[in-house]
Amino acid sequence: MTSGDSAALTTDGRIPLPAYLAVGLVAGSVIALQICIMRIFAVGNWVHFGSLVVSLALLGFGLTSAVMCAGKDWFERHWRGVAATALLLFGPLMVAANLIAQQIPFNAIFLISDPRQKWLLLANFLLYFLPFLAGALFIGTVLLRSRKAFARVYFADLVGSGLCGFSVLGAMYLLPPENLIAAPLALWAIGAWLWFVAQHDRRATLLLGIATLLAFGGHFLAPDWLGMPKLATSDYKGVAYARKFPDMSRVYHDISPFGELELYSSSYLHFAPGLSDNAAFNLPEMPANAYWGMYIDGDGPIGVMRSLPEAQTAYFRFLPMHYPYVLKPQADTFVAQFAGGISTVVALRSGARSVTVAEANPAIRDAFQNHQELRAFTGDLLHDPKVKVIGYDGRLYLAGTGNHYDVIDLSLADSAGLSNPGGFAIVEKYGYTEEAMRTYMRALKAGGILSVTLWNKEDPPKSVLRLYATMVFAARQVDTTNPENAFYAISTYLSTTTVLYKRGGFSPGEIAKLRDTTKGLSFDEVYYPGMEFDGSGADALLAEYHAQIFGDGKPQDDASGADAADPTLDNAGDDTAPQVLPAIAMGRLAWHSLIFGGWDELAQRYVFDIHPLTNDRPYFAAYEKASDLPRITDRLELFQDDWGYLLLWATLGVATAVSLVLILLPVLLGWRSIFSHNPGKLGTIVYFACLGLGYIMVEVGLIAKFIEALGNATVSAAVLITGMLVFSGIGSFASERFLDRSRRVMPMIFVAIGLLLIGYGTLIDPVLDWVGALPYGARLLLSILLLAPPTFLMGFPMPTAMTTLGRLGKDHMFLWAWGINGCFSVIGAALVPIVATTFGLSAVLAIAGAAYLLALPSFFAVLLPRSPRPA
Repeated sequence: MTSGDSAALTTDGRIPLPAYLAVGLVAGSVIALQICIMRIFAVGNWVHFGSLVVSLALLGFGLTSAVMCAGKDWFERHWRGVAATALLLFGPLMVAANLIAQQIPFNAIFLISDPRQKWLLLANFLLYFLPFLAGALFIGTVLLRSRKAFARVYFADLVGSGLCGFSVLGAMYLLPPENLIAAPLALWAIGAWLWFVAQHDRRATLLLGIATLLAFGGHFLAPDWLGMPKLATSDYKGVAYARKFPDMSRVYHDISPFGELELYSSSYLHFAPGLSDNAAFNLPEMPANAYWGMYIDGDGPIGVMRSLPEAQTAYFRFLPMHYPYVLKPQADTFVAQFAGGISTVVALRSGARSVTVAEANPAIRDAFQNHQELRAFTGDLLHDPKVKVIGYDGRLYLAGTGNHYDVIDLSLADSAGLSNPGGFAIVEKYGYTEEAMRTYMRALKAGGILSVTLWNKEDPPKSVLRLYATMVFAARQVDTTNPENAFYAISTYLSTTTVLYKRGGFSPGEIAKLRDTTKGLSFDEVYYPGMEFDGSGADALLAEYHAQIFGDGKPQDDASGADAADPTLDNAGDDTAPQVLPAIAMGRLAWHSLIFGGWDELAQRYVFDIHPLTNDRPYFAAYEKASDLPRITDRLELFQDDWGYLLLWATLGVATAVSLVLILLPVLLGWRSIFSHNPGKLGTIVYFACLGLGYIMVEVGLIAKFIEALGNATVSAAVLITGMLVFSGIGSFASERFLDRSRRVMPMIFVAIGLLLIGYGTLIDPVLDWVGALPYGARLLLSILLLAPPTFLMGFPMPTAMTTLGRLGKDHMFLWAWGINGCFSVIGAALVPIVATTFGLSAVLAIAGAAYLLALPSFFAVLLPRSPRPA
């Protein structure tokens, strides 16, 4: 043991180079496992449960800290065996936890309606918690033994996490989601081998070989032997339905960081979004087998349309995407997102002179441009001589180009809507924000038309009301006059909504032509210039929606007359007026308020939050007002299209409760014996709580922000996590040089961090807009460079304080502080999406900056020397 100890640790607490590499690889394996589990959840169910998965890893560090703090002396004596045992178990626990979890019949879509699902979800998390606990125990043990050289080990931890996390992106090109766990397994095996080499521990090296065989064999061989799925896909996902069709055929499959892309052919696939019912009565023959279904991570279908013969092209006139071509038959068209190509087909078949198509997902572009069967099915759509392809986000292209277009189309960019039951709780939709709409409007030629078609599957309506508000607010910025004549909006009940904006306004003749088209399609008109509006039923309509959500289910007694009894009548008192559905009436009320005044009052009275989208709050989510949350806990079944957001609140509550228990556990187990001679306890708590909260809020907040420039959430996460951890790791390494001058240097560091973060929150939007218009390589480079100033400085506070605690002999405080940091990181990870949807991403960064400023006075409590024990 003596030779092993001396080989593994020098007298000043440093470890040899292979051990540093081992720490970096094992820490990277922890990050890679988080990404892997999020991919498994996303493909198998509807959600990545990002906040909860991050919480699992960080709670593993918190629990490890609490246990090690209570039993520090035992861990000091047995550190080598503890580290080896944790390391040997880490890999097999990854495989066992994942394989068992896939056999649990958890289904996210029933999380609210079926109480049993909550326990199944808990079982998933407890299983996945086990490997994180093993990884945290290894890293914690190494940090305990090298506490006097904490900055260097922390450097290895951060840089290893960043670089290894980025490497998982490469693995996504090679490994399908069900086998992606091989990436963290490989990092673990190499890291563990390096650790045991540094230890000169041949016995542990042999055991590692056995554990590696068990882990890889358990994942790649055992499931086939036992007949167990490695990744169980919910029966309610779109791709699960497609796979059950009798004549189903998978015609394309591709894996990448941009998702698992599959295309299926079946006569049972009928997409036709928003297709008028009148098509069946007016067309001599409906196209047969007109669509393939495209699925990304099992979600869909995104319709891919077959190249139809000329005799069937009248079919396109019955789709809502055809509306702008009623007025602009020979248009230069820009399609803001290609998706499955329906808008591009409609433009070409409607007589467009040219079609410029943007598609940020390279996997989709590659499929349509290079797969022979798909090219034949679509008539080689992207190689049509009229079509020009842009390889990134359409909003970013239009912001940087001088080109102008007759028609700009943003139609059905999401396969199943913006609020997917069980879907990603919080997803940034920068293509729909007020800033994006202004970009589209300014890129129109004089008299050009912006056409936005959105899924409209909600009653009471939510996302469409946000769209209406966003477009009107944007129009007022582009043209300071009242946009009364600039809009035309139609809707089909529980299907789609289409909004047309014309630069310069619609003429009476154009309005008449659009209205004739709408009548021929039997769509509902929501707004047109000159539309008569009788608002006498508005109060009753709002009251009815309020009763529908918050009422007790009993009939409402109201003496206000017939209008209140039936608020769906648009023209009160007119017996010949048609009955209007409540959702359509609400849309008309919203448009009238937006154009003629009263929107603020309406938004305040409406049962949901319908504020417009901005780059600071780019979310079609979080419709429940914070003040109403206590009132909906007994009726969650009414909010299944937004339960992912509500789950964030539950996550925050659970994370806070568990974190506080873990923080207080060492105190309850031994306050007098452990902490009685460590002054500045309250200041230490505040200091490390601020660091944990601030760092994770910056990380998650900037990931969301940089999607604005990078156009893809996966790329943004990879760049941000890698850049932040690497720059922070470099800062951690550099902090060791200033340790003796920390009392003078650290106050300047904290002030600089706070000011930079607050400044980034308020000033970075125009910078990201500028970056987003550059070539993609330049965008990646500049995004990484933008991270350097704050994140390099953010690498100083943690190692400076931890090394100081270690050198002052405050060993219990060292362990306790590490746990506090981890626990408040858990809280911060759950808090960010709530703050972002309620107050905006700038508020997230401002709070993070304030946390670092608050840590400044608390830093001096960390520097207090340990009190001498009485004789």
